Amino acid sequence: MSRVGKSPIALPQGVTFTLSADNVVTVKGPKGELHQAVDSDITVEVEEGQLVVKRPSDQKRHKALHGLYRALINNMVVGVTTGYKLEQELVGVGYRATNTGNTLDLVLGYSHHYVFELPTEIKVTTTAEKGKNPTIILESIDKQLIGQVAAKIRSLRAPEPYKGKGIKFVGEILRRKAGKSASKK
Repeated sequence: MSRVGKSPIALPQGVTFTLSADNVVTVKGPKGELHQAVDSDITVEVEEGQLVVKRPSDQKRHKALHGLYRALINNMVVGVTTGYKLEQELVGVGYRATNTGNTLDLVLGYSHHYVFELPTEIKVTTTAEKGKNPTIILESIDKQLIGQVAAKIRSLRAPEPYKGKGIKFVGEILRRKAGKSASKK
């Protein structure tokens, strides 16, 4: 069996799970509600207060879907209970980030500002302390959406390998390269 797919998902207190007739999983919790369509071959059942994802056969396709849907449903359960938080920092002279509501305004060393309108499911905050790099903090219950938005923000100015300038995740370790002067002797 799939190592990911065979492990059950614990349902915390206050989280409800429903599976509609057209195979749409709905998970409700204290932070909100999420929906996910599930392939018709995969079954999701509640056994002893835990969610169990099952597959009909050992076909390669069924094995792949088994682990996939178990991981997606687990991400939904974690999202509606604790939520997800991603932090990005802007490394570079003059790089700034400000927000008004769900509109993010970025100054990234180009001749123009980037104004980025975020989905309503994501809460954004920005901080700019003296002596530290500006940071963007994204919070949401949807792991897929927050990851996609964070990747889009990062793509506006990906970190370069020589000086490390750009938008990077907090705690991310970048591979640095030696410049031209390091190769000369």
